[in-house]
Amino acid sequence: MGIYSRCVLFSKIYTPGLKKSAFLSLNSIQRLITLKREKTLTINSILSVNIHNSTNLLKRRKDSEERKKPNLREYSPKQKLEVIDVWRNITVKELAEIMNKNTSYIEELFLNNIKGSSTVLSDLKELQLAIRRSGKRMRIIPKPSETEDFQDEDVSPRPPPDPSVLQRRPPVVTVMGHVDHGKTTLLDSLRHSNVVDREFGGITQHIGAFSVSLDSGARVTFLDTPGHAAFTSMRERGANITDIVVLVVAADDGVMEQTVESVRMAKQANVPILVAINKIDAPKANVQRTEQMLLEIGIQVENQGGDVQSVPISALKKKNLDQLTEALVLQADLLQIKADPTGPAEGVIIESKLDRHRGKLCTAIVQRGTLKKAAVLVAGNVMGKVRVLRDADGKVLDEVKPGYPVEIEGWKDLPQAGDIILEVETEKKARNVLKTREEKNVKDKEEENLAIIEAKEKEHSKIYQEKLKLRRSLGRFKLRPEGPRKPEYERDDTSPHLNIILKCDVNGTLEAILNVLSTYESQECPLDIVHFAVGPITESDVELAKAFNAVIYTFNVTNPENIINDANNSKLSIQQHNVIYKLIDDVKEQINSRLPMKEVEEIVGEAQVLQQFEINEGKRKVPVAGSRCTKGVLKKNLMYRLVRDGSPIYEGSLFSMRHLKNEVDTIKKGLECGLQLLDRDIKFEQGDVLICFEKKMEKQKTDWDPGF
Repeated sequence: MGIYSRCVLFSKIYTPGLKKSAFLSLNSIQRLITLKREKTLTINSILSVNIHNSTNLLKRRKDSEERKKPNLREYSPKQKLEVIDVWRNITVKELAEIMNKNTSYIEELFLNNIKGSSTVLSDLKELQLAIRRSGKRMRIIPKPSETEDFQDEDVSPRPPPDPSVLQRRPPVVTVMGHVDHGKTTLLDSLRHSNVVDREFGGITQHIGAFSVSLDSGARVTFLDTPGHAAFTSMRERGANITDIVVLVVAADDGVMEQTVESVRMAKQANVPILVAINKIDAPKANVQRTEQMLLEIGIQVENQGGDVQSVPISALKKKNLDQLTEALVLQADLLQIKADPTGPAEGVIIESKLDRHRGKLCTAIVQRGTLKKAAVLVAGNVMGKVRVLRDADGKVLDEVKPGYPVEIEGWKDLPQAGDIILEVETEKKARNVLKTREEKNVKDKEEENLAIIEAKEKEHSKIYQEKLKLRRSLGRFKLRPEGPRKPEYERDDTSPHLNIILKCDVNGTLEAILNVLSTYESQECPLDIVHFAVGPITESDVELAKAFNAVIYTFNVTNPENIINDANNSKLSIQQHNVIYKLIDDVKEQINSRLPMKEVEEIVGEAQVLQQFEINEGKRKVPVAGSRCTKGVLKKNLMYRLVRDGSPIYEGSLFSMRHLKNEVDTIKKGLECGLQLLDRDIKFEQGDVLICFEKKMEKQKTDWDPGF
C-alpha cells in the first residue's frame, strides 16, 4: 500500500471525528503505523499525533470582481477590563479588600514573591502586572485616609459680643511721627528704660509693644513704630490696631514728611489723635509755629480752637510727662475701651522673628478672649501650639487678657506680621483650616493664571490668524520658515545684573527692605532677589549664592562662624548691616560697580565765526573760519562741532589752527584765530559756533531714588 493510500486509510479509520479537510503529515502516519504494529494504538495515542486541521483548504478562490475589492480586516472590539482604584504604598491586605479576595489570592498574583498581609507594595510596575494577571487594570488615586478626615472648613473672628460680658481693658496707644523726633525716648521715659541706646544708628527699625504701668496706676499698651520713610507698612499696621495715636512732633523741626503720613494713616483708621510737641527745651524750639504747621495739615489743637489735645513735653528731661499721661487716661475713659475676655482667643501679630535657641516667635496683642498655654492657634497659613507666653521683659506668663502684648513660642512655621490670630479646638481642626486656606489660595492663583493664559492665547491667536491670512494670500508662494520658537525670556550673561540674597532679624524689617528694593526698576542693571527669609545665613543660602553668583545681605543678625568661613572660602560677598539706609547705599554701590563705563562729552571751549576767508593750496581754494574764542580754551588736538542756527552740521577734527599766521596748539579766551577743518568742503557763515570738546569714559551711577 502506498503512502497516500495509508494516509487516507488512517484518516478514515482512526480520525472519524475530524473534518474532511484534516490531513496527516508523513511523520504522523509513520507514528500511527508504529503504534498499530506494537498493538498500543488507543484513542489517546491517536490524539497525541499532530493532526493538521485547517479551513484554508475549504476556501473558495476569489473571482476577478472580488479581487478588485479592497482587502478589509475586521477586528473584534477591544475588551474593556474592570478598573480598580489603588494608591501608592498599598498593603497586601488593603489590595485584597479592594478585590474582595483573600490574601493568598493576592500572593498568587505576585507569583508567591511576597509574604504577609502587611507587606507594602511599593513597586508600581509589579503591582500593575499582578493586577493584569487577575484580568483587571488599575488607577492610582490618593490614599483615602489622607482625604477622609479632611473637611472643607475655615475659621473667622466671632461676631460682636454681648455688651453684658464686656470688661475694661488697657488702651492700645501707638506712638507715631517723623524720624528722630523723640518717639522712643518718650517711651523710655514712660517705662523707665533705655531702648533708644540699643537701636542702631539712633533710629527705630522695629515695631515694639510694651505694657506700661503709669504713675497714676493705669496700664497702657504702647506700640513704638519706626519713623523712617522705609517703614511705612509698619506704621500703617500700628495705626490699624490701635485705640489712640500719640503724634510726636519736634518743636524745632515742626511738621515733616512722615508726620503728614502718620496723620493720614490715623485718619484713615478713624483713630483719635493726641499731639505731643517734643523737644521744647531745644534752642530753636517754637511751639506756636509747630501748632500752626499742624493746622495746615488738618490737625487743629485746642490752643487753635480745635478739639485735639496738645501737650508740650521734653521726653529727654521728662518734663510735662504727667500731663501727657493724664491726657491719655482721660481720652481712654472717654472712649470706654472694653473687650470680651471669654471664649477662644483672638489677636493680631505685630512682629515675628526666628531665634536660634527658642525657634519661631511672634509678638502679638490679644484683642478678645484669654490666651493660655497649650492653646492651638491659626494665623494665616501657619499653625502652632502655645509652648511659652512671655511679656516684653521676658517674664513667663500663664495667661494673657485682652489689650496686653505677648510673645508667643510654639509656631510650626514663621507667621507673617499683620496676620489675625484665631484659637481653634484641636490640632486636627487647625490642619483642616490650613488645608482649606491653601486650597483657596491655589484656586485664586489658578484663576489669576487663567486670565493671563487667556490673554496670551488671544495674543498668539491674533498673530497666527494674520500669518495664516498672509500664507493663504501668497498662494503657491510659501513663507520662508522662521525656525524654532524663540524663548520668551532671554538673558545675556554678559549684561550687568545683580542677584542678592536677603536675611533679616524680624519679618517687619524684611518687609520694609523688600518694599524699598521693589522701587528699583532700571533695566541697565536688573536687580533680582534670589531668596529672602528671616534668620541667620544657612548652608543652603551659601549654595544658592554660589549657583546664582549672588551677594548675601544680612540685617541685624548674627551669623554662624563656620558659614561665614565657608562663604569666604568660596569667595562670596557677605554684606552685614544694621541700619537700613546703609544697606540701601551698599546696594547702590553694587549696582554702580556693575554698570559699564559711559562715554561723556566735556566742552572745553567755544569760538564764534566772524568771517570766512579762503587760502590757496595749490590750485584749490580752502575755506578758513576767522573766529574769536568766547568760552574756555580751544585746543588743536581735540574734537570740534560746527553749529549753525542751533543745529550741528559737522563734527570732526581740525586740520590747522593759526594765530597771527603762526601755527599754534592752544587759543585762550578773547583771542582771534583761523580754524581750518579736516573736511575742506565745509563752508562757514558769520555767526556759526565752533564747539571744542573731548570725549571721556567715566563710571555710571544709577538714578535709583529709594525715597530717602
